Amino acid sequence: MNNKVDVFISSQSFQEEELRDKTAVVVDVLRASSTMITALNNRAKGVIPVADMGDASKISQNLDSSHYLLCGEKDGVKIEGYDLGNSPLDYTGAIVEDKTIILNTTNGTRAIKRSGLANRVLIGSFLNLRTLITVLEKVETDIVLVCAGWKGRLALEDLLCAGNIIYELTGGTLPQNVQDGAKVAFGLYEKFGDDIEQAVKTSNYAVRLKDLVSEEDIAYCCQRNKMQVLPVMKEGIISDFYGKEK
Repeated sequence: MNNKVDVFISSQSFQEEELRDKTAVVVDVLRASSTMITALNNRAKGVIPVADMGDASKISQNLDSSHYLLCGEKDGVKIEGYDLGNSPLDYTGAIVEDKTIILNTTNGTRAIKRSGLANRVLIGSFLNLRTLITVLEKVETDIVLVCAGWKGRLALEDLLCAGNIIYELTGGTLPQNVQDGAKVAFGLYEKFGDDIEQAVKTSNYAVRLKDLVSEEDIAYCCQRNKMQVLPVMKEGIISDFYGKEK
């Protein structure tokens, strides 16, 4: 590939202007990316990412209550009064079909909001890896993988997923001229890529939230290539790039 690939380790590790004219891929494996992909796969109409509860409340006041679900978490815990938390397993077709999801999370949705100056914003995780790669292989702009991280700090599962994306894009051979962030992510994937679930289970995030996030959630989010879904942001709403073909 001729275009450059870079990795930012958290939503706080870059200036928003750095994404201008580039394709951004926001990665929040545990769990916002995985939740959005699952919701859209189960025929949710779209996802509106918000940075905080105030924004969520304002948007919900302008929508018919029968057409949206107010969803999200703070520090891993479902926000009181919300319809759903941030477990992708809760976003079943019976609940989300034809609904607009207003999503407010601690890290993922903030990373998406900070990526707004990019030429295009895509959402990636292990779940839609192959679909994402197929589109990125055709992208002509530089690519930036934005890891959501955890409150400004590195999150192993996001960097590991970014490394997997780079590994696939480069055919397993890292070009010499890549940025340091891409080198680190690629190396992490080379070391831990054979057992992603085990690596993620021992990550700081998984340990920190072991009493709040189920092992089923973690195992689910570590599955590769489960869904042909590519969430794309357009005018503040995330929808499936392939939605019209389904």
